[in-house]
Amino acid sequence: MTLIDQVNWSSYDEDVLGSMFEGLLEKAANESKKGAGQYFTPRPLINTIVQVMKPNPFESQNFTLSDVACGTGGFIISSYEWFKRQQSTKLLSAEDKIKLFNKTYFGQELVTRPRRMAQMNLFLHGIEPNIKLGDTIYDPFDKNLFSCILTNPPFGNKGLNQIPDRKDFRIKTSNKQLNFVQHVLNSLQDNGRTAIVLPDNVLSDEKALELWKITMPEYNVHTILKLPNGTFLPYANVKAVVVFIQKGSPTKHIWFYDARTNIPSVTKKGRPLTDNHFFDFIENYGERPDGDAQRIDGGDDGRFRKFGIDQIRARNYNLDISWLIENESIEDNYFEIEDITNDTISELESIIDSLKELSNLLEKK
Repeated sequence: MTLIDQVNWSSYDEDVLGSMFEGLLEKAANESKKGAGQYFTPRPLINTIVQVMKPNPFESQNFTLSDVACGTGGFIISSYEWFKRQQSTKLLSAEDKIKLFNKTYFGQELVTRPRRMAQMNLFLHGIEPNIKLGDTIYDPFDKNLFSCILTNPPFGNKGLNQIPDRKDFRIKTSNKQLNFVQHVLNSLQDNGRTAIVLPDNVLSDEKALELWKITMPEYNVHTILKLPNGTFLPYANVKAVVVFIQKGSPTKHIWFYDARTNIPSVTKKGRPLTDNHFFDFIENYGERPDGDAQRIDGGDDGRFRKFGIDQIRARNYNLDISWLIENESIEDNYFEIEDITNDTISELESIIDSLKELSNLLEKK
């Protein structure tokens, strides 16, 4: 804090101030398992999602972007920085600047401290800090709709662990991640798009199968990215995916990209997550945010595969699909003791979450 106080903040422009603050957030996240870290999505992952989703504030007159579990505001800032690389904000008209900085970026956060950090993050980038404080899935639906939603909802079932009293939720469950999916889908404008970071269990849990079954006739679940093991260490050691969805057309097929199998696990220090983990995915995804670019199925030995809706129906909408053969020698003997303890904690938390879900079901009977 002494170093921060010694900085003459007023001597820097907004771009420098914002970058400095982002750097401080990242440093805090990397150095501690507590504090900012648990609300800080790895920037290589955020930047990858933003790059393929291309959130251009001027693609339509009413374009808006939201992160419904925004933490320190990483998705919002990365989206803004992506746009700046496409077009200089200095060349915008006064009217367009008002739209960009005041009427484009929105967020919501449950916890006061990260919400304040997100507000400061946006403010230092010159963006109106439209960050709502509240519970995204348990508070009443405010019916605000957005063109693009990029989000990484919190993993696990810490919190109320109850079924939300939301009439707009068609699947009744206490599974927090499934409820975030329902909220996001209901919050999209017509032809809106989203990318949601989710744990693997959202691909195959019983309630998840129900959700995907009723979702796919109305939404195009077009791409699923399987993330490397250890992506969120040390804050959460769960296997996770990114699900890309476009509103307004039914799902005809789903493309899966496996960035996990036969990839050495990410570790906090020795093998951190970098942009290199996602270069091939970005290239294969293509130039269209809606996933409709020309793509090539890599076959049984490739990382990018296409599965038709008939194949998905035959699996009863279970989206936990694997095809690559695991090569155990890839991992070699490299490990960190922290990884082992986190693996154990993750397994125990998964068991506890399952027991809580069962308890809720039994209470209804």
